[in-house]
Amino acid sequence: MSIDRRSFVAAAGALGAGALWSGNAATQPGGAPIRIGGTLALTGPLSATGLVHKLTGEIYVDGLNKRGGLLGRPVEWVLKDDQSKPDLARTLYEQLVTSDKVDLLIGPYATGAILSAMGVAQRYNKTLVHHTFGIPNLAKYEQQFPAWSIGPDPEKTLPKLVLDALAAAVKPPPKTIAVVTSKFPSVHFVALGAREVAKQRGLDEVLFLEWDFGNRDYGPIAGRVKEANPDFIWTGAIGLEGTQLLDAMKKIDYAPRQHFYHFPSPAPMLKAPEANGALSMTIFEDHPPFTNNPAAAEFVKVYRERATQANMPDTTVETQAAASFTAWQLIEAAVVATKSIDDKAMADWLHANQVDTIQGKLRFNERGNFGADLSKVKQVQNGKWVTVWPPEWAAPGAKLQTRLT
Repeated sequence: MSIDRRSFVAAAGALGAGALWSGNAATQPGGAPIRIGGTLALTGPLSATGLVHKLTGEIYVDGLNKRGGLLGRPVEWVLKDDQSKPDLARTLYEQLVTSDKVDLLIGPYATGAILSAMGVAQRYNKTLVHHTFGIPNLAKYEQQFPAWSIGPDPEKTLPKLVLDALAAAVKPPPKTIAVVTSKFPSVHFVALGAREVAKQRGLDEVLFLEWDFGNRDYGPIAGRVKEANPDFIWTGAIGLEGTQLLDAMKKIDYAPRQHFYHFPSPAPMLKAPEANGALSMTIFEDHPPFTNNPAAAEFVKVYRERATQANMPDTTVETQAAASFTAWQLIEAAVVATKSIDDKAMADWLHANQVDTIQGKLRFNERGNFGADLSKVKQVQNGKWVTVWPPEWAAPGAKLQTRLT
């Protein structure tokens, strides 16, 4: 079976997240398959995270098929490798619509590729559900729907959330900040917002530094950070960038006091001892109260089994897998509710209704079709990601750990 085309057969479930994995196997689907097309970064600098989305999609479509497919028909996922390149993603989505003639679209991984796919979807009036779009004000197309619940202004709401968490845990709270960031669009966008939020809260910015996406030499960046020696580092990093920066800081015997990484590849950061205490954002982690949701608990169980079989470096469900799972939930909910695969009908329904997902109820009635920001703050603690803020979403017994010196 090739990487760029995968087929599975299953049955549609209920709209509620709690019912998506319940019940016995349904009647086997029949007829022509419903073909859902998309790309992922299966190779290139974003592949460590793209492979998480690939496994999640395989699990969802496989489970969907065991429950009877969509509209009684088998479901086929037509998946192509965009190699972490937005321009290639654009070409591949053109192929999916015009040559492969897929019925529905699901977005790729990462903002640049999603924006490329969005342009193609708009040209052909296709609904695009996607899972990791980080710059809401660029989402102009009415028939695109984000599964990542970051709200319409993450450049304001996310920095505020992180600084609130630090203010509650660190006494006295941080007084100086360094903002260092990749020029990758989504993390750069929020990093610039973090500068403004920090300024408004009275933090003294002791360093602002940018690097080109794809950079491999983090030694000079680490040196500048060590020289500035801030109380808190906001790191606009995606994929392996954060882990590479931590390694560079370790080589010069520098350990940051409090440090945040926007979109790290979750497993590699867990494997790095110097990452202990690192903060990031999350919408879901593999612990209560998230796993109190029956659908979430079942997904966590199946993901762990399948990730182990696939020799994945981390077998736990976190933000990336949860966002991908949610995107599939949105597609299923819209098809079941409208009893069709008509793109316009599905889009109209999603605009008018909330969808119960494993990360909460999502709505699409604010700017860019975003709803509320459901972000939380997580931290690496003893080789695990645990949610630490807000307190009501913290892992049992977990609190934000601090390093004061």
